[in-house]
Amino acid sequence: MPTLIRLVILLLFLAGLGYAGMIALVAFVEPTPKEVTVRIPTRDLLGGGEPALPGVQSQLPAPSQQAPAPAEPAEPPAQ
Repeated sequence: MPTLIRLVILLLFLAGLGYAGMIALVAFVEPTPKEVTVRIPTRDLLGGGEPALPGVQSQLPAPSQQAPAPAEPAEPPAQ
């Protein structure tokens, strides 16, 4: 029985040291705020970066290395 009591007291002492360390960190350490910038690629913003589910077609075409074809002029509205 005395050995069990010593073990419990030792564990309580170690837990107390842990809490004292946390309290000391809260009291004495001041975090320094800084600005964080995260760059998000355009393809991720447009939804092209997420993988398609099996059997489901992607809504956006896959990016290609070819230059886009020039657009044809629109026809004037019929009157």
